[in-house]
Amino acid sequence: QVQLVESGGGLVQPGGSLRLSCAASGSIFSINAMGWYRQAPGKQRELVATITSGGSTKHADSVKGRFTISRDNAKNTVYLQMNSLKPEDTAVYYCKVDAVTVVAETMRYRFLEVWGQGTLVTVSS
Repeated sequence: QVQLVESGGGLVQPGGSLRLSCAASGSIFSINAMGWYRQAPGKQRELVATITSGGSTKHADSVKGRFTISRDNAKNTVYLQMNSLKPEDTAVYYCKVDAVTVVAETMRYRFLEVWGQGTLVTVSS
């Protein structure tokens, strides 16, 4: 079992900054790709940023230059640094982790796609 716990959301004024964290715990052998998604009220969930196991990153055009995704492999944690926040950034932010566990009985890999519970970011004056 793998669990993700998100933190860092809250209320911030336009132009402000927030840092989201997503920590994975449980029976983890390794973590491959990680990503952040967001969903605003009445809108579809959209990809915000991704980071591969090798550290390569991609950011949505709407957040380039303002948001930065990073990871700490030793802590099994992915971060999203959000600067110059705009009202349109208001959404519930979800992290997603592609994790690998090992089944003890067979010593075989198990691949899991795990989603965090979401953390609310509200940008308003």
